[in-house]
Amino acid sequence: MKKFSDSEVRWGVLGVGNVCEVKSAPAMNLIPHSKLVAVMRRDEAKVKDYAERHGVKKWYTDAKSLIQDPEVNAIYIATPPHAHLELTKLAAEAGKPVYVEKPMARTHAECLDMIEVCNQHEVPLFVAYYRRALPHFLKIKELIDKGEIGAIRTVHINLKQVVEPEIIAKLENNWRIVPEIAGGGYFFDLASHQLDLLDFFFGKITHASGFSSNQAKAYEAEDIVVGSFAFENGVLGTGNWCFTSSHSAEVDEVIIDGDQGQIRFATFGKGEFTLIRDDEEPFNFHVQLPKHIQQPLIQSIVHELLGQGQSPSHGESGARANWVMGELVKNRI
Repeated sequence: MKKFSDSEVRWGVLGVGNVCEVKSAPAMNLIPHSKLVAVMRRDEAKVKDYAERHGVKKWYTDAKSLIQDPEVNAIYIATPPHAHLELTKLAAEAGKPVYVEKPMARTHAECLDMIEVCNQHEVPLFVAYYRRALPHFLKIKELIDKGEIGAIRTVHINLKQVVEPEIIAKLENNWRIVPEIAGGGYFFDLASHQLDLLDFFFGKITHASGFSSNQAKAYEAEDIVVGSFAFENGVLGTGNWCFTSSHSAEVDEVIIDGDQGQIRFATFGKGEFTLIRDDEEPFNFHVQLPKHIQQPLIQSIVHELLGQGQSPSHGESGARANWVMGELVKNRI
């Protein structure tokens, strides 16, 4: 990769929607040697409003114009997944590092194209799997690596959510359940975080298979997925995802079983988990999560670009989550 020659990362953001209000973009001004200098959205009124509210001096309605801005030296792609490949190509061709929202793209093939174009132009590619940098997940990884629950045997994902009637009424404006835009439904939006996090804990998933279906017929995309997978280190896993469940069945839980104990946590909950070791009382770990949830990961990206560290989330790891999801939904019934 080409050496990042500037002493400050000056961000340009493509697609300043909801994720940029609190989760991500505001953090860019809180990190040393990092600054948000330009934003883009096709809707002129909305992008101008965002720039004014967040104190960003430049705004654009055209992606190419922002990418070509000489003051911008790093690009954050915060659009829905269908635009990720095209915008990554434009940024890479301009020689600017890319930070792209998750899921990385609609398909694994698109992810590979993104990696190829960034390698071709020698620019780094990062993916917004920010849970890799959150403190309670770092602590879980530390406990696993230290053998605190012994040799890991299995991991189980159980995620069930309700689709409320008022949400169904607004589905026509919800890109997350339009496969042509998102790659799939809520499974692609949420399970991508879970599968990437397990990749962070245990390494690459080498085998995966499953079944998907559209049971409730509330929208076109799959609304239920079940599957199993195997990691390169021999750990075996299962997943059960249902997005049209009952209130009584709602759950967000991942269980990691070792031969000396267990770790339980919610992927989308607070900064906490429970450690259960044989013959000991359960220990509940809790930390306060940052207001801008992506800040720790963005800071790691800034550090890597400036030669001061390394980010835990790159194109290669992000693409692996897409491959697993593709395998799990492949058999639709």
